[in-house]
Amino acid sequence: MPFIKVQSTASPDVKTVTMLLESLSVKLAKHLGKSENYVMTAFEGDIPMTFAGTPDRVCFLEIKNIGTMKPEQTKVMSQDFCQTISQILDVPSERIYIEFADAERHLWGWKGTTF
Repeated sequence: MPFIKVQSTASPDVKTVTMLLESLSVKLAKHLGKSENYVMTAFEGDIPMTFAGTPDRVCFLEIKNIGTMKPEQTKVMSQDFCQTISQILDVPSERIYIEFADAERHLWGWKGTTF
């Protein structure tokens, strides 16, 4: 049940958003060793945001996963996702924050039950 949500001041076209979400889906599944069949991605663009006191391009990612993400995993994911966002959305990596959150199985529902 990995989930990644991207929020940004950027407002790319639909084709770019689709390319970004498909790339992030593949990468997240690979990093976590899980089937992409369970990965969900989301994008919210053109959001008024500031970082370091300026409204220049900025991005915030939320990554959630059932299970425990290890420090070495999150470090590698941070590097990979920052690079991807920078390339596709033209957001400098120093203006990207990522929140990694582990979830307990009983706190995530799917198909009328929980994991």
